[in-house]
Amino acid sequence: MPERVESTQEVSINAVRYRTKGPVRQRLISQFAPKYVIGDFAQDSHQRDSIWAPTFKGGIGKDRVRPGEASNKAWWGTLPIRYDQLVLPQLVTQTAASGVTGSFVIGAIGELANEIYAAFGTDVRKYNNTTDSWGSSLATLPGGATDAITFRMANVVYLAFATTGGYTYTSDGTTWTDDTKDALHLAFWDDRLWGIDNTGLLWWSSQIGSEQDDAQLPLPNGSVTDLFVARNSAGIVVLFAATTRGLYVHDAEATKLHYTDWDLPYHPDNGKGAMRWRDSIYVPSGLGVYRYIQGSNNAVVTIMGPDRDDGLPSDRRGVIRSLIGTHNDLIALVDSTVAPAAQTSFPTRGVGNHHGVVMDPDVGYSSILGWNEAAWEVKWASGTDQQRISAAHVSNAYDTYRLWFAQNLLVSYLPLQRDIVNPQEITTLTYSAGTEELLTPWLDIGQDADGLAKSVKVVVADASSTETVTLAYAINDSTTFTSFAAITANGVTEYLFPNSTTPEGVAFWAIRFRIRLVRGSTTTTSPSVSPPTLLYRKKLPPKYEFSVELDLLKDYKTTVKQMRDSLRTAKERNLLVEFSYRNDTGTGLDGSDRRFYVDVVDATNLEETGTDESGTSLVTMIEG
Repeated sequence: MPERVESTQEVSINAVRYRTKGPVRQRLISQFAPKYVIGDFAQDSHQRDSIWAPTFKGGIGKDRVRPGEASNKAWWGTLPIRYDQLVLPQLVTQTAASGVTGSFVIGAIGELANEIYAAFGTDVRKYNNTTDSWGSSLATLPGGATDAITFRMANVVYLAFATTGGYTYTSDGTTWTDDTKDALHLAFWDDRLWGIDNTGLLWWSSQIGSEQDDAQLPLPNGSVTDLFVARNSAGIVVLFAATTRGLYVHDAEATKLHYTDWDLPYHPDNGKGAMRWRDSIYVPSGLGVYRYIQGSNNAVVTIMGPDRDDGLPSDRRGVIRSLIGTHNDLIALVDSTVAPAAQTSFPTRGVGNHHGVVMDPDVGYSSILGWNEAAWEVKWASGTDQQRISAAHVSNAYDTYRLWFAQNLLVSYLPLQRDIVNPQEITTLTYSAGTEELLTPWLDIGQDADGLAKSVKVVVADASSTETVTLAYAINDSTTFTSFAAITANGVTEYLFPNSTTPEGVAFWAIRFRIRLVRGSTTTTSPSVSPPTLLYRKKLPPKYEFSVELDLLKDYKTTVKQMRDSLRTAKERNLLVEFSYRNDTGTGLDGSDRRFYVDVVDATNLEETGTDESGTSLVTMIEG
């Protein structure tokens, strides 16, 4: 610890006392270099202040950014983020209860003759779109439904539900036939119905009710996770079987299922809901998704799931149960009704890392995510402590384009758009009635500086006393948010930190915002808000420069020569040296203890010649 100095006109440098000529000069030097602007001014050109203006068109999944990094992603939220203004998500309609009692899972949803059917456990019922009811039981399946398919065979259109005990089909919705041929998953290809059972045995039928065994997966029982149709490397449409160990492609001539060249590590959820969408095959793997594009001589595999970047919030992570294609999005059903107890990473050869999870049961959420080949956004999220999302179906049944999905013992539907529609340019959209929100990433100043939030601005439209926008902020990784007053008027709103009465700012090293939107009773009206623009100041931790003129005209404590030798030692020392000029008694180098460790950066000496060592030295020191 540097020494205490009790005498006037005295300092201690590296534990050596010196007399001084005049006072010690002190100045703050921990300042950023000035900004230089070439060309037109930008929003961050202010000499002292900085601007953070995040955008969200890059999707969800970014938890933390640093100043200067691209900030085009949100962390999480249910607000649509593909347009400049944020609005409420589209209204999800929950259909009436099925009337089926007891504990069950809605295993599959299907369509026949412009109407929707669902398997509530083993009970099949049809939805009445006019009365919002599911009617009476139409069939009892031999087991829980695992898949559903609509197909045309011999000029008759059928709906079939696969089960662990066979498959059940109908052509009119009234008469249902059970077939005992095991069919965990179904597909239609080459004018034939194809099925694959839990053992990996593939079969086909060209006449409903009559099946022929075809090929056997060379894998243990329980390995198959889906069956679908896509193009092979030669561009020919064939069958693919997704498994826990990767993709297998069907060779019709040899009646074989061959492993593809794509090397995929084992994962218990590999391939669940795998499918072809647009020009590619998409294969889920836990929360990850692989995009697989085949060519004549090679294949391209990329990772594009919602587990990239920082992934999802811990209570939103889970398993993708199915992928479903729509006109504008690839839909992922995420089952988060189990929460991660530990997170692991496993490498994938040539394409990056996935984040896997080890699960504990019975807590969490479910969600529906959409990917438009550029970014993921949340289409819908459930409340907690509900049964998982289990099935979905995209349909134009009842002449309305919708995503039907099963969750918490009920079936709901979400309106879909056939075109890319800006919600601010269409008046017929209906919006969520709940409180929906969006979380920005943390703006992390880092350890080398401190931040001071001064003000934040948003631009709001279509607001009223019932259509409101509420902005809140949290600092320093806290889960507690401080809310500003709700916005009920249109235009630019600026909030001062912490408030307009005492706008002294809020110190932080990390800050994030939460945006909440609420509508009134009119379903077609939503407030809209721009992403927040934060005005803040970056400041380095305080460091000081000291300069003092040492009096070396005569001996003091030691000889002049010894003082000069000690000063040279202090100047040439690689380590910091002690410097004191106050009689402070603190035990730590804090704001109340004016004793320092410094670098001696300059010592300008005036000294006589020969045997006369006397003179002066102007010493400059910088706090370490």
